[in-house]
Amino acid sequence: MAKTGTTTQGLRAAIERSGYYPALVAEAVQAAIGGEPVVSYVVHQETTFDANEVRRHVTVLVLTDTRFIVSHTDEQAADATSPTPYATTSTESVKLGRISSVVLSRVVANPEAYTPGQLPREVVLTIGWGAVSRLDLEPASCGDPNCEADHGYTGSSTADDLSLRVSEAGDGPDTVRQTLAFAQALSEATAASGAR
Repeated sequence: MAKTGTTTQGLRAAIERSGYYPALVAEAVQAAIGGEPVVSYVVHQETTFDANEVRRHVTVLVLTDTRFIVSHTDEQAADATSPTPYATTSTESVKLGRISSVVLSRVVANPEAYTPGQLPREVVLTIGWGAVSRLDLEPASCGDPNCEADHGYTGSSTADDLSLRVSEAGDGPDTVRQTLAFAQALSEATAASGAR
């Protein structure tokens, strides 16, 4: 996308179209962006059902020339800490040089009939920058089924910073296209920041 005020206006319009506390979300995102031009963005609203409650969550991803910004906003029902419903919004700003991986998984129906440029049915964008990792451990063993020795532990560490699933059926084709464009822009910006 062009680095113009139109892109910033497009981001604001997308936040307003989501209909999810647009003034709150836009203010938090704009404060994180500051004066930098917006290169690309994705606004994704997700509705979940928790027992008898419907909960909404919005994620806003923004790419600037120097940073990746992620914003999450959740609504909460009245509880022991608040007699009225409330929303929590948070933003994180990550320097492009810290991004270690950008993974884009595409789900395509009828792959034998796929043509270049065809819109995937679903995409999952996973971005890692080392803020959150998951460590899975299990007891190590040798090949001897009768061995009772302690072989310590083995495991794996997985970056688990952000994963965003967008589908054509649930979110519409425009959101899938925007996510694809954002993933490409972020990959290119990350590669360029590593070359500096």
